Amino acid sequence: MLSIAVINYKNPALLRLCLKSIQRTLSPNFSYEILVVDSDSCVETRNVVTEEFSGIKLISFKYNIGYTKGVNEAIGNSTGEYLLILNPDIVILKNTIEKMNKYIDSHSGIGMVGPKLLNFDGTTQNSCFRFYSLLTILYRRSFFGRIPFLKQTLDNFLLKDKDLSKITEVEWLMGSAIMIRREALKKVGIMDERFFLYMSDVDWARRFWENGYGVAYFPESEFYHYHQRTSKGHLGLLDIFFKKETRQHIKDAIKYFNKYGLSRPVYNLNYLSYAK
Repeated sequence: MLSIAVINYKNPALLRLCLKSIQRTLSPNFSYEILVVDSDSCVETRNVVTEEFSGIKLISFKYNIGYTKGVNEAIGNSTGEYLLILNPDIVILKNTIEKMNKYIDSHSGIGMVGPKLLNFDGTTQNSCFRFYSLLTILYRRSFFGRIPFLKQTLDNFLLKDKDLSKITEVEWLMGSAIMIRREALKKVGIMDERFFLYMSDVDWARRFWENGYGVAYFPESEFYHYHQRTSKGHLGLLDIFFKKETRQHIKDAIKYFNKYGLSRPVYNLNYLSYAK
């Protein structure tokens, strides 16, 4: 069975759209459960779940517990052998969940898999990456990333050297939509709650690799994603003074580099041969 967990924070309209897309597109013969973990819960959001949908488990909190703890609450309250973690700004397309679940189920070396994410105009979002270095963060948040000979660092981070039209081993996946193998959690563990909102998806994927489980980008499944990148404004490094999301991103990044050091890891991503 697959557990589908939507990690929600003050998005009743998007949550409604997400839940409708899940129930509309999944086959009646497919075994699944749906959970909503609702941070800083309000009456409107709770009513979306309890009055407009049936059979959905609601786990609500009076305060904002953050993305990371929300995922861990979903893990602890779900029963499926696989868990699909979604942000509420995801819209599911027909047969995509089943296809991704069939893929991870038939490839025992994979611990985590993610779909292709699309903008609503049909263009592809960046959702799979190499691990961060300090230069990656600096270049992404400043004019340095637009300098031609430095832009190669960002191209490397964004896997521009890979053919992402094919199933590909990647270092980490954006946490907006990821499917994990519960069996892997016995070795990997749940998300690290030192990270409140950002970097926990990076850290988790790193720990999957370190414990012998592959991380795969699966473009044969496509989800729409209303991606806002709330931590990035228009002022580059000055965003830290004006946006709390930017400050949270920086705080979580500091925790990440404090945990692992400044060097980025290099793994042999081909040893599993699961992309065939």
